[in-house]
Amino acid sequence: MPTKIGIRQLVEFVLRKGDLNEVKNSQNTALMGAKIHRQLQSSRSDAYQSEVYLKKTVTMNGTDYVISGRADGIQTTDDGVLIEEIKTSDQAFEDLTDNTHDLYWGQVKVYGYLLMQDQPDTDKVTLQLTYYQVATEKITKTQRVLTRAESDQFFQQLVTEYEYWLTLRADLRQRRNASIVDLPFPFPDYRRGQHELAVAVYKTIRLQKRLFVEAPTGTGKTISTLFPAVKALGEDLVERLFYLTAKQSTRHVAEEAVALMNQDGLKLKSITLTAKDQIRFPEEQDVPPEENPFMIGYYDRLKPALKDILTHEDQLTRTVIETYARKHTLDPFEFSLDASLFCDVIICDYNYLFDPLVYLQRFFSEDDADNFFLVDEVHNLVSRSRDMYSAAISDAPIAGLLKLAKPDKTQPSDDLQRELKKVRRSFTRISRVLTDDGVNEQVGPLPPEKLLATLRQFNEFVGDWMQKQDPSDLLTAVRDYFFDCLTFVKIGDLFDGSYQTRLVLDGHHVTVKELCLDPSDFLDQSLSRGAGAVLFSATLSPMTYYQNVLGGTDNSLAYQLPSPFPPKHQAILVTQYVQTTYHERARSEGAIIDSLTALVTAKPGNYLVFLPSYGYLTQIKAAFELANPDIQTTAQANAMDGAARQAFLDQFQADATQTLVGFCVLGGIFSEGIDLRGDRLIGVAIVSVGLPGLNAETNLIRDYYDHANGQGFAYAYQLPGMNNVLQAAGRLIRSSHDVGIVLLLDQRFASRRYTSLFPAHWQYYQTIRSVPQLSATIANFWHQMEDPQHEN
Repeated sequence: MPTKIGIRQLVEFVLRKGDLNEVKNSQNTALMGAKIHRQLQSSRSDAYQSEVYLKKTVTMNGTDYVISGRADGIQTTDDGVLIEEIKTSDQAFEDLTDNTHDLYWGQVKVYGYLLMQDQPDTDKVTLQLTYYQVATEKITKTQRVLTRAESDQFFQQLVTEYEYWLTLRADLRQRRNASIVDLPFPFPDYRRGQHELAVAVYKTIRLQKRLFVEAPTGTGKTISTLFPAVKALGEDLVERLFYLTAKQSTRHVAEEAVALMNQDGLKLKSITLTAKDQIRFPEEQDVPPEENPFMIGYYDRLKPALKDILTHEDQLTRTVIETYARKHTLDPFEFSLDASLFCDVIICDYNYLFDPLVYLQRFFSEDDADNFFLVDEVHNLVSRSRDMYSAAISDAPIAGLLKLAKPDKTQPSDDLQRELKKVRRSFTRISRVLTDDGVNEQVGPLPPEKLLATLRQFNEFVGDWMQKQDPSDLLTAVRDYFFDCLTFVKIGDLFDGSYQTRLVLDGHHVTVKELCLDPSDFLDQSLSRGAGAVLFSATLSPMTYYQNVLGGTDNSLAYQLPSPFPPKHQAILVTQYVQTTYHERARSEGAIIDSLTALVTAKPGNYLVFLPSYGYLTQIKAAFELANPDIQTTAQANAMDGAARQAFLDQFQADATQTLVGFCVLGGIFSEGIDLRGDRLIGVAIVSVGLPGLNAETNLIRDYYDHANGQGFAYAYQLPGMNNVLQAAGRLIRSSHDVGIVLLLDQRFASRRYTSLFPAHWQYYQTIRSVPQLSATIANFWHQMEDPQHEN
């Protein structure tokens, strides 16, 4: 299968030069650009064909490459052939840099060359660049005539300069594939279900499908998905793997899996993408691009840096990227994106594929069957994607901005104040409607069009205004509000039947929210940018729910693995005498404390107790300490940084001779993604069924799914809460030697509504009707576990 090279990618890589200036980047979404393209294309004549796919196979170094792309439009008449390239941006046409012009014309010149290759009788074509300035809707058209001789010369120069990189990619690919042929599975044996999962992943890639996988803790799902996917790379079934995660800790696990295969001879290029605000060098902070030495002349130093890192490194972790970026004086974030073009495995956060504002356009501007997605801990994507496709804006910052601007008596400051007051008036109109109706909030299915129109004009003004300002507190504050407005407008362009607009009046301030209740169509579109995907998690039940809310197509596949560990190694104890609904919490406190005491005093060791909120955690922890003053406790704090999190976990040591009880928030940082193996953790208690707090926005999700499928409460409250419970319980059994107790403190767990959601390895759950029965059951469990014959 020849390597495919996009025309835009080719042109930008060869022709781009000079500075990296983020201010010049367009602030519009691809969706908006596509909409404008369609509007312009639909206005053309009948002789006009839109989205014409053009390609040519080029042989370099004995390897075939397909150079391809879609021309926005081709019009063939008696007067000849015209090829149109449409570009949309915020900037005025006359403000575009020379290099931007070179890139635009370079792209359409390649289309002209490819078309004349397909049409031997055509000796020249007319190239038309149609530039649409979004804010003003001004259209600028420029034309050039390209002859066959000129196109041949241009294309040959382009490809000749790219030949080194084509040859490098071919050599890397040949080296990669050769190393994969005999690559062994990096462990002596497969765990239970692991080989079956690997086979399912490989078949999914071959069939170009989507596979949803529930792989319980201990399955080894990272290596079980990456290993077969790498094998598929070696057979050229796909060209590039994206390993997408929600958390940094999961990215490290993926890096370790690649490193394990590297030890067995794997030779491929992998890269980990780190968020811009985390990887930027300290001396870049708050420095404008035109003064940033890591951005000035960036493209003039990029190619030597790429050659250096690709020649000497295979696993491009954050540390490696930063080392080479500093060596060549390059912005490390942008350098990582450019280096990723040459990598086989790209480990990154969900947002690089799914977020409509920050997704990687260099890979996902159009569908590409060379991409394949491995989406880890995919249960997190449900809430994350709703956040990605929602936005809110308030008038609260405006007063502060006006106060900062007022002392400046210049015309630009007066202009800024005038535009800010226009935005404030738009919010005032919304506030007046709420006040006249005697309500503090309203919800409706229509987008806030008048506010969006005002904000579009404001964004246009501020985009120009910022470029003319020197650094100041005002500029920083305006930029922050500008980005909030920009996000709101971009999300507004996506508004459809899955959205609701919520207006909230809080005192004198109004907040307008665009709430995406069901992002499944957007996720489906994102996943369609590749050949297929494997979406997996330790907790993905019920499977139909996750397929529904995560963009599972009608023909997506589902696979659920059994736990690789003996179910009887953990006792699942469901108390029927505890009620944790808000009104019953005070009355149930004594029973909860007695139950926790029974759990942690039966055997010295480390325990975690999960509660649904910080407030409830504080209440139960204080009562527990009062009843058990001799037992050591610790607790999760709000907003813990990495060092604080590690310090918390380090308290849970193996071979503990005294009891330690940690109190944590259900659904928080310690309820998933942590690994306390062996006897570092011997018991987990979960207080409540984990329902999200009742609130207006979750109720909107409930109402939406009530209308869609009659399962509003389950989709909005019960299933997200149960996932938190299963994730927290999953902290207990991490290896084949782990044993322990999961104590579920809420009588609702014993109802059919919840037991039907219990995973297969909870089949031996027991219902407990009193604290004495609980104590006896716990004592019996530990007695059985300590019996050498307990596994027989």
